[in-house]
Amino acid sequence: MVFKKMLGAFGVGGPSVDTVLSNPGTRPGLVLAGQVNLTGGGHDVEIDHITLGLVTRVEAEGAEEEYDALVEFHRTQVAGGLRLSEGQRLSLPFQVPVPWETPVTTVYGQHLHGMTMGLRTEVAVRGAVDKGDLDPVHVHPLPVQERILEAFGRLGFQFKGADLERGYIAGLHQTMPFYQEIEYYAAPQYAHGVNEVELTFVTNEYGVDVVLEFDKRGGLFAGGHDSFGRYRVDHADADHVDWAAQVDTWLRQALDGYQSRHAGHGYGQVGYGYPVPGGYPPGPGGYAHGDHHEEHHERRGPGMGAVAAGVLGGAALGFAGGMVADEVFDSFGDDDEGDDEGGDEGGDDED
Repeated sequence: MVFKKMLGAFGVGGPSVDTVLSNPGTRPGLVLAGQVNLTGGGHDVEIDHITLGLVTRVEAEGAEEEYDALVEFHRTQVAGGLRLSEGQRLSLPFQVPVPWETPVTTVYGQHLHGMTMGLRTEVAVRGAVDKGDLDPVHVHPLPVQERILEAFGRLGFQFKGADLERGYIAGLHQTMPFYQEIEYYAAPQYAHGVNEVELTFVTNEYGVDVVLEFDKRGGLFAGGHDSFGRYRVDHADADHVDWAAQVDTWLRQALDGYQSRHAGHGYGQVGYGYPVPGGYPPGPGGYAHGDHHEEHHERRGPGMGAVAAGVLGGAALGFAGGMVADEVFDSFGDDDEGDDEGGDEGGDDED
């Protein structure tokens, strides 16, 4: 899209930019390819750099309440030290690596309600920086992630929503300053003791750590406290496991383990693939989230996911269509307040 601002930070007669993605769909660990098309304005300019940044919206806790903040979590430099003459046209190809921990925004062609993701083009001319508008990016799950999401649907869970939480999960290596939570209303066979389940993927090139957080009902589980389960799987396992059975096993292990711990018995975690060294890290409910407040969610009533849930692609039960792309990116607005210039991925530009 041609930026609405037309690089307004450079004044009348400045250059304009059109960033074109070859395909706005991608997966963690792949790349976004395209080209940055520059058109010179009414005078020559020296461009200090052109940088592309992956941007998303993350929930954070302020002094008094929670708020959403834009976070740029990965940057790739396209060009630097470039002279653009009056009226000149240049096309600069690029490939932006997509970090392994990039959150999923789209499943079976349906947008996950609550998720936003975009690619922003930043142009700097003589110290003045124009960040331009955002091109929507659609991040599809990796095969093993997709199988696990599908398994939740097959087990009868209803998708509620998804968001990004600022912070780190204790005991796991993260390169991002946030993690994704995909929220479900409990399936009937687990509803006697569970209100909701939140699913988190922490992914690297070898596999995925799967973290399950349970919002318990009061009474049976001692007052409705959250508890956690964590499991490790390889990417290569995607097509070699009955994932509905495996997820059911994880859920029952975690729930039974919570009861055992509450009764004063030890609990040794078992998961498919690699065991998790040391079992659960210390913390409330047997698992700790760094910078993770115990009451970090407002417990909402049934939303779009629960009301309109259906079968997607003949398989992804429990998911419903969210907002279309234009509506999603209207939610970004021009809010640069609290814009975080990246996590661990953000400091290394790639030429």
